[in-house]
Amino acid sequence: MKRLSYIDWMRGLACVLMFQTHCYDSWLSPEARKSGVLVWSKLGGTLPAPLFLFLSGISFALVTERLRDKGISPGEIAKTTIRRGAEIFALGLLFRVQEYALGYRWVPWTDLLRVDILNILGLSMMFMGVLCWLSAARSPANSAALSQSVATSRIRGIFAALLAATLVAMATPLLWTTHRPRHLPWPLESYINGVHIFGNPQPWLFPIFPWSAFAFVGLAIGFFLFTNTAKRYEALIFATLGGTGILACLLSLKVDASPIQLYSVYDYWHTSPNFFLMRCGILLIILFCVYAWCRWGLAQMGFSPIIQLGKTSLLVYWVHIEFVYGRFSILPKRQCSVLQATAGLCIIFLAMLLLSLLRTNWKNRRAKAQKLAAAPALT
Repeated sequence: MKRLSYIDWMRGLACVLMFQTHCYDSWLSPEARKSGVLVWSKLGGTLPAPLFLFLSGISFALVTERLRDKGISPGEIAKTTIRRGAEIFALGLLFRVQEYALGYRWVPWTDLLRVDILNILGLSMMFMGVLCWLSAARSPANSAALSQSVATSRIRGIFAALLAATLVAMATPLLWTTHRPRHLPWPLESYINGVHIFGNPQPWLFPIFPWSAFAFVGLAIGFFLFTNTAKRYEALIFATLGGTGILACLLSLKVDASPIQLYSVYDYWHTSPNFFLMRCGILLIILFCVYAWCRWGLAQMGFSPIIQLGKTSLLVYWVHIEFVYGRFSILPKRQCSVLQATAGLCIIFLAMLLLSLLRTNWKNRRAKAQKLAAAPALT
């Protein structure tokens, strides 16, 4: 499958923003943390998780469309996509086990059950698989009806994904405050609102509400980009999405300033649907800017390290954590100046880029070897 460069570029951007957030947070000394660098770093750190989830939705739509075009039944597509989501979820659990094993002397056992980005990414993919299966048109009896069936499933998928995102965003304030599922054990409640062991939901964790909503929005955008109109007027459609993002941001501020409130407990910056709308608007603006950069800018002139990182985002996420937060941290934690932490950030970036290149080259060589091995059988 031909990769879409803007998806890889956005995913690579999320990796870079993630690197800088983790590096400064882990290494800056108490004195250095008073500088504006950490403030801006944390501001940039609010983007990686929504970007990863949003892009997972777009990529999910791309894979689903390819499978539908081949005439594969909705049930088989659901099995394939849900299985992939389950694999990501299992990797998230394995990652927590690794973190606990490497830091067993100071890491509490409850961290094994902490809801992290990989957990919600895997769950979101499974939810999207179920949603696409429920909203898909029935398998056509003949190939002539395949195109119409795919188009119908696509339209249904757009509306179903937007509805799911809206329901998740609207339910989040209630499930975090007045209607918390307190009867559930904390490991289960944590997947709903991120309570973990702290008694109250934590905004730095990644529960289903509201984080899965970003994946559903990405799924709707992904399906929309496969419509005939979007394919015919691609540049205009992306510009429209960027404009829609600006309007969403303005609407978010307007509704937030309104005296009418739907919730008895209102927290704009953590649970409010208005803030979710703001972040979706920012994602759409970034989507258009990255698309323009990849189509008319310098993104694809020669080698792009950002695109390269985006191709192996899961690997570099997994590995860099140990060299920033883990036992193998390349710099002493909470003891570095801004200059030292910045130098460490550059080292992490180059090391992860090298790792990404090695991984890509290994995959390419392996694929080439498999083709050569299969050639005699074909002849």
